[in-house]
Amino acid sequence: MDAFLILEDGTVFKGTSIGAEKEVISEIVFNTSMTGYLEVLTDPSYAGQAVVMTYPLIGNYGICYEDMESERPWLDGYIVRELSPMPSNFRSENTIQNFLKQNDIPGVSGIDTRALTKLLRDKGTMNGMITTKRYHKEDMPALLEKIRAYTVTGVVMKTTTKKVYALQAENPDGTRYTGDQEPKRVAFLDVGAKRNMIRLLQRHGCDVTVYPADTPAETILSQNPDGIFISNGPGDPKENVSIIAEIKKLYNSDTPIFAICLGHQLMALATGADTYKLKYGHRGGNHPVKDLSTGRVYITSQNHGYAVDPKSLDPNVAEEAFVNVNDKTNEGLAYKGKNIVTVQYHPEACPGPQDSRYLFDRFMKMMEEG
Repeated sequence: MDAFLILEDGTVFKGTSIGAEKEVISEIVFNTSMTGYLEVLTDPSYAGQAVVMTYPLIGNYGICYEDMESERPWLDGYIVRELSPMPSNFRSENTIQNFLKQNDIPGVSGIDTRALTKLLRDKGTMNGMITTKRYHKEDMPALLEKIRAYTVTGVVMKTTTKKVYALQAENPDGTRYTGDQEPKRVAFLDVGAKRNMIRLLQRHGCDVTVYPADTPAETILSQNPDGIFISNGPGDPKENVSIIAEIKKLYNSDTPIFAICLGHQLMALATGADTYKLKYGHRGGNHPVKDLSTGRVYITSQNHGYAVDPKSLDPNVAEEAFVNVNDKTNEGLAYKGKNIVTVQYHPEACPGPQDSRYLFDRFMKMMEEG
């Protein structure tokens, strides 16, 4: 069956329908990762968005449920150049086609994703519609107005855990924790988290209690955690006014804090800085980031459409700790007089390079030093 991607500027791409046969309007973004498509599909940060994969062949190793980063896919749509109809991998348990259908997610294959990505880079992120319906020329003005009106809202509360739950520390190989020291107790604020963040904390010897995004700061601090972790997540950080107010209370405590991606942006907003929307965002597994304290460059995994404005920082509160080598945007902050480090990128990877996992060791040291 034919399928169409209609962008808000009137550009139409024709391809083949994959997944659910439904019509959806979403924000269209692209990801440059060469592997890890299942982790992309199940990353809550993509809620409210349809993802274009720039790598031309997707689905060749099928679906391996163990690799999912949440219990379900969160994106609105999926757009690829060529979809492998017959995956070849001993771990494969399903095909992408079936996976998308089972989760009611529409997609398009067979379009020129290189041309689409160049368009999104030139004009910036755009809204678009995935549909199997053929619209006539006279329908387009009203349709484009509808597409342009779409905004991503309410996605943090959509993706966060609905209840508090606790997980025990593990050995680095995932077995039951047998370390010499008592496990560190980490309060994990889930604003749209990937599983591997929690998993790495467990395997660094932490007992992790996961809290919904709207949990009051008093509830978290009353448990006297050794550290607080604020996760990645979807959407415009400025939308989360009440969550930002609670994070300001966490900032005012003396508890060590490590925040990633959306968590990094929320902490910046909580301390008086500003954020802005990037032209087309950073999404992929090969983004170079420079640690300003050492001069060392790390290749990182990223997935974000907003950034902290370094010019808005109060120099008495925080300073830039990491910058993107490509476009010089902010990639992390160090807070003065506080045991707080936040980064824009994903040190837990999945998918992507593992260069920055040392930041979890740094967090452990922050907790040990109090």
